Amino acid sequence: MTIPASSDVPTVRTLSVPTADLRDGLAGASPAVDVVLWDFQGAPEGLDPADLDAAVLPYTGRDHLDGALDAAPNLRLVQTQSTGYDGVPDLVGPEVAIATAAGVHAAATAELAVGLALASLRGIDDAVRQQAEGRWHSARYPGLADRRVLLVGVGGIGEEIRRRLDTFEAKVTRVGSVARDDALGHVHGSDELVDLAPHHDVVVVITPLTDATRGLIGKDVLAALPDGALVVNVARGAVVDTEALTREVVAGRLKAALDVVDPEPLPEGHPLWNAPGVIITPHVGGNTGAFPPRILALLRRQVGLLGRGQEPANLVRRGPWG
Repeated sequence: MTIPASSDVPTVRTLSVPTADLRDGLAGASPAVDVVLWDFQGAPEGLDPADLDAAVLPYTGRDHLDGALDAAPNLRLVQTQSTGYDGVPDLVGPEVAIATAAGVHAAATAELAVGLALASLRGIDDAVRQQAEGRWHSARYPGLADRRVLLVGVGGIGEEIRRRLDTFEAKVTRVGSVARDDALGHVHGSDELVDLAPHHDVVVVITPLTDATRGLIGKDVLAALPDGALVVNVARGAVVDTEALTREVVAGRLKAALDVVDPEPLPEGHPLWNAPGVIITPHVGGNTGAFPPRILALLRRQVGLLGRGQEPANLVRRGPWG
């Protein structure tokens, strides 16, 4: 086996993090990597930004970061604290690698997806409103058991959602970018969504936002769903056509449980805010008490890999790692 010369191996010796908690938590992770604080409001702590090799982005992603990374022209790697990385390639040149926090948010996002489905399908949202009015009204709701669920997205979080849906005895149909078979059975392609939609009671969306998935759950897919079907979106708002969904929901034909919307947040007075059958949470899918220790564990692993001259985990754009 040929071992590449050291000059061929990308070197990361300085890494910035956006919070003091992360800086302190990474102390001692590798003697070969200096970890400094950079909150993107000023210069990195005690370091010329031109000497910075890698940067961890804020949890909120690219918000308010346009142009901020231009101060660090020699970056080799940016690390997100989110699973998605939409918009991040716009912040740095194509030669910079991008790594995500894949896996960190899987359990939390999956539990919210199932929680939103349960809340809607068991009428918990109605019960909360009735409680506020001091009104007792018992009714029969569909429930999750035996519901036919169309799961759009078969990555790590999608699999965590599938496992939880299986526990609740739902009947799950998986949809990926292309049709294929795996160890769990058949995965349908996204080009089959219109044909699949009429045979499902619930759609759960957890696919990444890309050019191919923007508007994937559009007017044709939504129109093909049966009356009373529920749309759960814990992916990115733009994967679902907001205008088409709003029409269907306001008409009373579909229900929706949304952790993400497009635009985000919805403007004041938008019909979805007060539409019957709609639950909206403010993009909190991965934001639980499990997040801080899990992101720290991932970053400690990354720092260890970088300090040993090894390839970082979760690369979605390889940059100098080729």
